[in-house]
Amino acid sequence: MATVKDAILVIDELIADTNIPKNVRLKLEEAKNELNNTKVEKEIRIGKVVAIMDEISIDINLPIYARTKIWNIVSILESIKR
Repeated sequence: MATVKDAILVIDELIADTNIPKNVRLKLEEAKNELNNTKVEKEIRIGKVVAIMDEISIDINLPIYARTKIWNIVSILESIKR
């Protein structure tokens, strides 16, 4: 079963990738911080991060392989939410 930590690991991979545009890496940092915010219920955090990932996925400067990883993150998070 997937966990939030699995999603964070993929986010960290993307943040470390210098081929990813800086504005996207900043959004990924925001998503990571949101997932780590234990003051908010898990379902709400996941919903916010899925929205951030959706916004990132439509960025025209995002490499194709990174877009696939973004969709993978969304898939992980949606499986946790259920």
